[in-house]
Amino acid sequence: MDYRGVEALDAVISWGSFERAAAALFITQSAVSQRIKQLERQIAQPVMVREQPPKPTAIGQRLLGLYRRVQLLEQETLPELAPGVDGSALSVSIATNADSLATWLLLALAPLTTHQAIDFNLLVEDESRTLNKMRSGEAVAAISTDSTPMHGCDCRYLGTMDYSCVATPSFAQRYFADGIDREALMAAPAVIFDAHDDMHADFLAAYYAMPAAGWRRHIVRSSEAFVAMALQSMAYCLIPRVMVSEQLADGRLVDVMPGKVESRHLYWHFWAMESGVLAEITHACQLAAKEALAQY
Repeated sequence: MDYRGVEALDAVISWGSFERAAAALFITQSAVSQRIKQLERQIAQPVMVREQPPKPTAIGQRLLGLYRRVQLLEQETLPELAPGVDGSALSVSIATNADSLATWLLLALAPLTTHQAIDFNLLVEDESRTLNKMRSGEAVAAISTDSTPMHGCDCRYLGTMDYSCVATPSFAQRYFADGIDREALMAAPAVIFDAHDDMHADFLAAYYAMPAAGWRRHIVRSSEAFVAMALQSMAYCLIPRVMVSEQLADGRLVDVMPGKVESRHLYWHFWAMESGVLAEITHACQLAAKEALAQY
């Protein structure tokens, strides 16, 4: 395969336009277009939906996944084949949930950057949807609640993240002074990650038979913002206990539903290929997760 066409496709998708892709590749827009057309002639089907922003087709996504894995292998191998040539930084894309990113993931990745040049692209998504980033070719590894590996991939158990509902004492007094029931939960504002986040809804349904909609909620795509909003008495939130252990200990936050816990089992998914750096990342993530997460 002539990877120049896939390289051009990758640049257009990554930069969002032919113009910026051309600048990144130091070639003309016409050359970018010609390379992609040649690729499409080679495989006899379109690889891109030409809209704004451009999107890969299903086969385009598969080609991008292959290309990015080949890139990683080449970046690792070429310096060994030509020791006198300075290797460029390795680019590694990982799909992660926000809570892992806010707690243990950076602790795992940071030491790896001290002895080799690695540029991480951390794609934040709900843990139930992170595998889509691997399917689309955007990531070479992902943290997911799914325990079934994709074809060509491997999967390792990381641990279990336990969540509790917390709020400030003043918030609890305002909304839950007479106890927690359906009426109180309909009135008290919660906070969720995005419109597709079903964790809080599942929690309320399991313990209080609440409907999936109808209760108040803020939407914010940041685990740290969950804690900040709770500390500002803007909401109560379902948050990993490991993130708020200090606030619970000093009384700034309280567990408003003691004994009620939502647990999510997390798994590390990665492409099963001969990549030394991916093996290092896998090992580092397993060690860090074992320290931060419950193991059951």
